[in-house]
Amino acid sequence: MHNWFECKISYDKVTDDGIPKKNTESYLVDALSFTEAEARIIEEIRPFISGEFTVLDIKRARFAETFFNDVGEYYFKAKIKLITLDEKSGAEKETAVQMLVQASTIHEAISFIDKGMKGSITDYVIASISETALMDVFLFAGKT
Repeated sequence: MHNWFECKISYDKVTDDGIPKKNTESYLVDALSFTEAEARIIEEIRPFISGEFTVLDIKRARFAETFFNDVGEYYFKAKIKLITLDEKSGAEKETAVQMLVQASTIHEAISFIDKGMKGSITDYVIASISETALMDVFLFAGKT
């Protein structure tokens, strides 16, 4: 089980004109606590940013499932409604969950969700799907 934290960092990026410009980026980190998430994002980002950067914000991100694709360029957040039957009343019950999907297009993301949910015995509906601002996702070492 992954424990996700969305981390926002800020740093000065030099534009093509040679002028430094404030840049803010979001990353997803798999960590055990807020403290570990901060340490992990600093460790992961340090090699890619020259100069100083600041961790602006860390917040919990709850995803019931993640679907990663090595060639996907973007990360999409999908709200999925799982449909179950209440055994006592026989009525349908919907439970909303969030999923993260790595894909190159929204159509590809929907395809990955469908493929990932194929073996599920629960019916589902994709209620919404949107591209996130995430630049990258850092998994905890040793987890898949």
